[in-house]
Amino acid sequence: MTTHNDVRAALRAQRIEVPSWAYGNSGTRFKVFAQPGVPRTPEEKIADAAQVHAFTGVAPVVSLHIPWDRVDDYAALASYAADQGIQIGTINANVFQDDDYKLGSVTNPDPRIRRKALDHLFECIDVMDATGSRDLKLWFSDGTNYPGQDDIRARQDRLAEALSATYERLGPHQRLLLEYKLFEPAFYTTDVPDWGTAYAHCLRLGERAQVVIDTGHHAPGTNIEFIVAFLLREGKLGAFDFNSRFYADDDLMVGAADPFQLFRIMHEIVRADALRPESGINFMLDQCHNIEPKIPAQIRSVMNVQEATAKALLVDAEALAAAQAAGDVLGANGVLMDAFHTDVRPLLREVREEMGLDPDPLAAYARSGYAERIVAERVGGQQAGWGA
Repeated sequence: MTTHNDVRAALRAQRIEVPSWAYGNSGTRFKVFAQPGVPRTPEEKIADAAQVHAFTGVAPVVSLHIPWDRVDDYAALASYAADQGIQIGTINANVFQDDDYKLGSVTNPDPRIRRKALDHLFECIDVMDATGSRDLKLWFSDGTNYPGQDDIRARQDRLAEALSATYERLGPHQRLLLEYKLFEPAFYTTDVPDWGTAYAHCLRLGERAQVVIDTGHHAPGTNIEFIVAFLLREGKLGAFDFNSRFYADDDLMVGAADPFQLFRIMHEIVRADALRPESGINFMLDQCHNIEPKIPAQIRSVMNVQEATAKALLVDAEALAAAQAAGDVLGANGVLMDAFHTDVRPLLREVREEMGLDPDPLAAYARSGYAERIVAERVGGQQAGWGA
């Protein structure tokens, strides 16, 4: 039986990875809104990420996006991060923001362009080697917009060839994480549109190839927790990209649209004893803060994940199993709902105090003066953002 001490220990040990690009300017197809104090360099992004960890205590890792976070010396960048109390995490490849990739990257019909894309994936592995990163995350915008535009099966062959070459290039302690997305920017076919496609490719590659679930990358009404449970059962769930959606891939703050869904996902994680860092599942935020301030948005997102996790940890597993075995439909549902409706904020405040943190991370950050300082100091230069 899970005790409150077990719950507290699990919450203290929780680890959430934040994305470097969340601190840059972002927006929609119509407008990118600049904010004062936005980072101009990868180092300044890491400094902002360090603030999120300082006030939450559970976000010690920041992922990079290449070439957005390209530097001359990645070992020095990792050393700088370590000085800030932060570790470099997942390296994200970018094969979707070059004119050459209009018809695809690794699935492009032009072998020259496929080679260019593959060379970039190899470059990202070099970055992993220099920073000590474990994970390479791949998302491909590749697909088609019109029937007959390209051979659907041939594109899968090209994809498999590129994935195999990339997988072979990895070191023995490195992983390939394959992300899927239902649509956009390709609207007729997307080459990795769903978890089944990603799973099939990863299964063929080997045990160090795993699937990424981005919570915004599904059709409306998709039961994401079923995908979580299935991939956990198969040992093929490598990571999450947490965000929230109302209509499509909105990249809003995790838990904003449907906190109950986030709870249901975390229940499957807890059910499989996969919350522990040793499980190998990377819990990462993937969000674009278009109108809200960047650092508070990341802090709030971390807190949202913590709240969903705490509720999932409070599910009475024995009572749930008994109700399920007895065919007690409403009783089983009631066990889950009791946990979901529990106000876990007092518990999390106590856990933060036990960790030597302020019980209210957002208020503590607001009092710190960091936001005012970076607005005053980060004058001149080019703010980071999409494509920078």
